[in-house]
Amino acid sequence: MKLTNLLERLEYTCIQGSVDREITAVISDSRKVTPGALFICIRGAVVDGHTFAASVAEKGAAVLVVEEPVDVPSCVTVLQVKNTRYAMALISCAYFGHPAEKLKTIGITGTKGKTTTTYMVKSILENAGHKVGLIGTIETIIGDEHIPAVNTTPESYLVQESFAKMVEAGCDSVVMEVSSQGLMLHRTAGFVFDYGIFTNIEPDHIGPNEHSSFEDYLHCKSMLLKQCRVGIVNADDEHFERIIEGHTCSLETFGFSPNADLRAADAHLVSRPGYLGIAYRVEGLMNFPVEIDIPGKFSIYNSLTAIAICRHFQVPVEKITAALKVAQVKGRVEMIKVSEDFTLMIDYAHNAMALESLLTTLREYHPHRLVAVFGCGGNRSKLRRYEMGEVSGKLADLTIITSDNPRDEEPQAIIDDIKTGMAKTNGAYVEIPDRKEAIAYAIHHGEPGDIIVLAGKGHEDYQEIRGKKYPMDERVLIREILEEDKKAKNA
Repeated sequence: MKLTNLLERLEYTCIQGSVDREITAVISDSRKVTPGALFICIRGAVVDGHTFAASVAEKGAAVLVVEEPVDVPSCVTVLQVKNTRYAMALISCAYFGHPAEKLKTIGITGTKGKTTTTYMVKSILENAGHKVGLIGTIETIIGDEHIPAVNTTPESYLVQESFAKMVEAGCDSVVMEVSSQGLMLHRTAGFVFDYGIFTNIEPDHIGPNEHSSFEDYLHCKSMLLKQCRVGIVNADDEHFERIIEGHTCSLETFGFSPNADLRAADAHLVSRPGYLGIAYRVEGLMNFPVEIDIPGKFSIYNSLTAIAICRHFQVPVEKITAALKVAQVKGRVEMIKVSEDFTLMIDYAHNAMALESLLTTLREYHPHRLVAVFGCGGNRSKLRRYEMGEVSGKLADLTIITSDNPRDEEPQAIIDDIKTGMAKTNGAYVEIPDRKEAIAYAIHHGEPGDIIVLAGKGHEDYQEIRGKKYPMDERVLIREILEEDKKAKNA
């Protein structure tokens, strides 16, 4: 491909060599450089790509895109830009032929609800005959291909590569999670979303390698409303005015607020043994009743968000309600049928904020007992363990403390930290380090009317111990437990 074609929308200064040359590949990983490639020097949290300039030139890189001058042979073209991450996004768009312009693009940002909402949107649109690609926390879906995710929002090159594959696979639209990191690092630069959605915002992802403050976090999230044609925003969020500040899109709102364009009204819980759901009425821009097989007020927000998006695709009401009735996301309030007497679910809640939100929601269903089974990850903040222990101690009737991903730590040491938080409460608990045994204990001791939550692992299908990932899917563990119970009973 001609280098000039890759640079057509990019501001740059050619500080060495010629732009009149052919490019064989676009690469930002020095280990993957091949002769004739364009190499982009990215400053990472740990490694600076500029330090590899000489070595990639030796491997045959034809062009380097840099933020500062580098010492390479005169035969190598060097292009200087203000920000190489932004440059990578624009170059990647051009390299793959601007695939976003051939799709209806939907970007969803917010602290909570992104994952579930993307799957709801995909379910509704496909029920109406669309072919929809998906990029998110759990996976990227292109046709029948499911690719496990590394980041919520992949690097810009991978985003554009996925878009191009979606176009090739016959997709007409794509729905993707857009993280604050993704926006901050320009992973979605170079194109304009048709629809940009803001679900909500709460303090999260604030730390040395993420955001310096809540203000920075909010600023990065709100960048989406400057990169979309239609912005759809939660009118109930307390930071609504700051979120929409400086937006460049046309705006629509959703929520419970009487001022919202699309509103939820007459919400009520739906429950029976082994089933929890919620029902409400959509009012405003559309009017019809909805029932969701996922419990909690957040399910109203997630489904209302999906409806607000799919309204623009002219999806008939009956197709919206039918798709929402069956939409379920792996590891997000995922109910697993094990008994007629009690309800068992798997959820990804892996920090205090998420666990508190989940347990508070489930309390509204007035269970006989609320049982929480969880552990905490190793090589992570001890504070998270104390907080999760305290939250569960306050809100659950019984906590079963077990192992999550211990990584390089001893599982018992992590459990002891969780117990430190539990000690601030009067909550009852048992400790069972082996996760399968902990789940078996919860099932075997389930009482009529109980709600049992397996929290923390969610969609994960592994357990990380001493640098190695071992297969462990809670759905498989549950099946094994039930099969072992059946064999024991028959024996």
